[in-house]
Amino acid sequence: MLDILFHGEHANIAIRLLSALAAGGLIGLERSFHGRPAGFRTHMLVCLSSSLLMLLALYQGQWLPGVPLETIRTDPTRMAQGIMTGIGFLGAGVIFKEGFSIRGLTTAASIWLTAAIGILMGVGFYFPAIFTTGLALGTLSLFRWIELKMPSQSYAHHHIGFERDRVMPEDDLRKLLRSHGFTIANMNYRVTNDGRFFEYRMILRTTNTRNYAKLSDALRGLEQVREFKITPTGD
Repeated sequence: MLDILFHGEHANIAIRLLSALAAGGLIGLERSFHGRPAGFRTHMLVCLSSSLLMLLALYQGQWLPGVPLETIRTDPTRMAQGIMTGIGFLGAGVIFKEGFSIRGLTTAASIWLTAAIGILMGVGFYFPAIFTTGLALGTLSLFRWIELKMPSQSYAHHHIGFERDRVMPEDDLRKLLRSHGFTIANMNYRVTNDGRFFEYRMILRTTNTRNYAKLSDALRGLEQVREFKITPTGD
């Protein structure tokens, strides 16, 4: 039975589909490990379906049995273009806005890349597909570690509210923020609750993300602070 199923072109097709499944699974495992919305199974299916559709474009003679192949005029590259366009909608589904942060961009990019790898597997272009899978895994895992070790600036949206007759002077607030390693941009002022409360709104910048927790502890200890919110931005 297996000899019937896997002989000649059948074996070739099976190898391409299984290779796509494996490549998608490896990238999906990394995404699942980090708790991303599109993980193991999603990446496997994306890579497998891309490979399958490219096989459909390659084996055009199977569409119309008995019809001479030279009479079938199709462009296989259009299939690849259609796949990548369609994957764009799937990638958009994993991008979401959380407060002032936009998350899911890396996962969307990995889905798009997985589709491209599936296309390469489908046409039997194994070397670049396997090499790209390795590069993708390195980018998502090893480069994550490098990124954490590299000095970089982190931004956060911050607002802090006071009762109107107990407002902290702006100079004192700036000194407090600077003492915790922050620089300030785009300071705004707001009166809320029919004039009963006053808010400072700003963007904070720091080179150490641990400063957010330290600032939070300091603000919680100030009796005059009515409310505050620190919202780091990021992917």
